[in-house]
Amino acid sequence: MEPLRNFVIAAALAALLGGSASAADNPQLGNPASDVMPPVELTITLQDGKPVCAPGDLRLPANTNVVLQVVSQANVPVTITAEGQFEQGHLLHADGDLVHVMSEKGYTVKANGRGTLKLRTLDAGEHSYACTANNKRDAPFVGKMVLSPPAG
Repeated sequence: MEPLRNFVIAAALAALLGGSASAADNPQLGNPASDVMPPVELTITLQDGKPVCAPGDLRLPANTNVVLQVVSQANVPVTITAEGQFEQGHLLHADGDLVHVMSEKGYTVKANGRGTLKLRTLDAGEHSYACTANNKRDAPFVGKMVLSPPAG
């Protein structure tokens, strides 16, 4: 029994310690354009019962691993979507009060929730992203995700 327990502990440690290295070198995406992993905060509030995400113009380095800290001050669940961003291996890790929504290809943030999304951004360009309250699907907030080539 002792060897099995030691094996399980060793496997868990290897997964924890090896996780960040494998995220940086995602074989499906290749190496990121930059080794810098900038943290960015996305805040969700409600105005007149509709979600508003800030910043409205989300500026990120293209083809780079980023840490998106999601903070919701909304008292209802809100789903964040961005065409292609949460697909095809671009999502490296998610934790906290976030639930993956396959049909919408995004993440739902629990009411007043917090979470972290580590993702590889798409190639350079402008893309829209949306924040939609689950009880107001007909009135999403639509922002702009501007992906620029990383400096240096």
